[in-house]
Amino acid sequence: MSADAPAQTSVDNLLDVLDLDESQARTTEDIFTGRSHSMPTGRIYGGQVLGQSLLAAERTMPADRAVHSMHGYFLRPGDSSLGVTIAVDRIHDGRSFSTRRAQAYQNGVPIFSMIASFQDEAPGVEHAEPMPADVPQPEELAPDERLLGGADTGALRMLSERPVDMRHVQTPIYLAADGDRAANQAVWMRLRAPMPDDQRLHRAALAYLSDMTIQESILRAHGLHWSTPGLRVASLDHAMWWHRPARVDEWMLYVQQSPNARGGRGLATGRIYTRDGVLAASVSQEIMIRVPEVR
Repeated sequence: MSADAPAQTSVDNLLDVLDLDESQARTTEDIFTGRSHSMPTGRIYGGQVLGQSLLAAERTMPADRAVHSMHGYFLRPGDSSLGVTIAVDRIHDGRSFSTRRAQAYQNGVPIFSMIASFQDEAPGVEHAEPMPADVPQPEELAPDERLLGGADTGALRMLSERPVDMRHVQTPIYLAADGDRAANQAVWMRLRAPMPDDQRLHRAALAYLSDMTIQESILRAHGLHWSTPGLRVASLDHAMWWHRPARVDEWMLYVQQSPNARGGRGLATGRIYTRDGVLAASVSQEIMIRVPEVR
């Protein structure tokens, strides 16, 4: 995989965000700090604190004990002009499993709280839901930013400068919600430039990517798009399970659906496959969704 200079810069910027400083750590406390992506909304992108919190917890683990699940809550909107401080509690270390709690803070108050479980590699029964058949390959689809053209320079700049190459199988819903009102979609994604081989970085980057587009299965079901006047969306929680190793700098298919929406909340689930059909991770997220004409 080769990358041009802007693509490499965008991925280097992600790696810099994930490169936590632990100089504030003490003998009795695991304290880490990281910087934030600049965002046009002024709010921290949720995937950023997911990846940072996971890596902070990983820093307290031996290299051969990997994360297999995490459950987190977004407590307050984060300020993308400020850095993040992450405190990790070493809740439990057993013979095969470990548990860590990580809380991300800004201005002394928590903005995100997570519990993650880690396990040694072990044999056992195995099965996996197969990847959907007859999905177009990523080379058959245009990058999302190419579909926008010059219609919205702000959205176009955001898509072009982010570190991920994303290609919707269905028509993207950035500016309009064309097509059927179906509560499902699929998206190809990968980082725009190569990553180091460290699987801890790939797991954290996969958490970073998992917050992108998963909310859209809820929006599609109701004919909504990201530019719908008065639309308000905020992630409430995020759960993720890592099943098998994967590289985020290679194509992955993110298959998403929404089983329910009610009371101003919508639930979305997702499965992330490697290009050759290996189920790498599962994701679940509930969001707050507010639409002006729906009281």
